[in-house]
Amino acid sequence: MRRALLALLLLAGCAAPDQRARPALQTVPAVDLSRYAGTWYEIAHFPNSFQDGRGRRCTATTASYALLPDGQVAVTNRCLDAADGGREIVATATAYAVEGSGNARLRVTFFWPFYGDYWVIGLDPEYRWAVVGAPERNYLWILSRTPALPAGDYAAAVGAAAAQGFDVGRLQPTPQDGR
Repeated sequence: MRRALLALLLLAGCAAPDQRARPALQTVPAVDLSRYAGTWYEIAHFPNSFQDGRGRRCTATTASYALLPDGQVAVTNRCLDAADGGREIVATATAYAVEGSGNARLRVTFFWPFYGDYWVIGLDPEYRWAVVGAPERNYLWILSRTPALPAGDYAAAVGAAAAQGFDVGRLQPTPQDGR
């Protein structure tokens, strides 16, 4: 009986999900928002309901950021919906930097009072590419100042995400043709 109980406990332990806590997500030390402002092209992302759900299939996705006089950041996301004949979809938001984060952690709202986390976890020193994720590691975007990212830069961006515990196998490339 004891052996059967021990075997059952061992099997249950093997079937249970890994409960080890991952280290907390780390951001880059600082983001110069004036350098970050402007348009970024989405190179790859984790599938999500607002880009890939409800019959939508976003391509040619961009995100534009502008500094506002009150210190907040205006956000304009655009994509072409390939599932709807290339119709442009535009979503606007505002964001603010979390105090003490060096501007690397932003809180973004498309619909007040709901906010989402936008954490810059990888950033090229020349601001040519950026990696943005959420602390739960359920959202991830690789962004570039140009519609295509050289292979070495893409590998560096993916490496930054993988080093933070993101399942980079989930990344989907974002087609940028059509712009």
